[in-house]
Amino acid sequence: MSKHETPLTRWYHNQIGGSLIEEFRAVHRTAHQSHRDIDGLILHDNSNRIVPRTEFDPAEIQGKPVTIIQTKASRLGMYLAGQTLFSVELLKPFRPRTITSIALCTKDDATIRPLLEAHANCKVDIAPPEAASF
Repeated sequence: MSKHETPLTRWYHNQIGGSLIEEFRAVHRTAHQSHRDIDGLILHDNSNRIVPRTEFDPAEIQGKPVTIIQTKASRLGMYLAGQTLFSVELLKPFRPRTITSIALCTKDDATIRPLLEAHANCKVDIAPPEAASF
């Protein structure tokens, strides 16, 4: 968790509700790969809660709509765009009903945004300044 990015992720979660799993481990480390965490994973249900990663059963994702949040407390860039795009693929083995992947940042980029949003599941959201203190 990041002191600059966690408040933004929590602000976004507060806007849409559901169960937020912070730093969701999409891929586990092995001898041949690093682990891959998603900054925030929202399971769309009737709650508005933060679920500790250690208390969340990934089997709950199957058949449910989810939102991925990849967060940077800076301008939208190639790194964040790549995380947002590839996170969709990393989550597919969990078999959610639908996946929306959000690049959450504090400043837009006129070149990168349309390239990312050309992918059906990917969107950009710009957090307002007050989100940093959420």
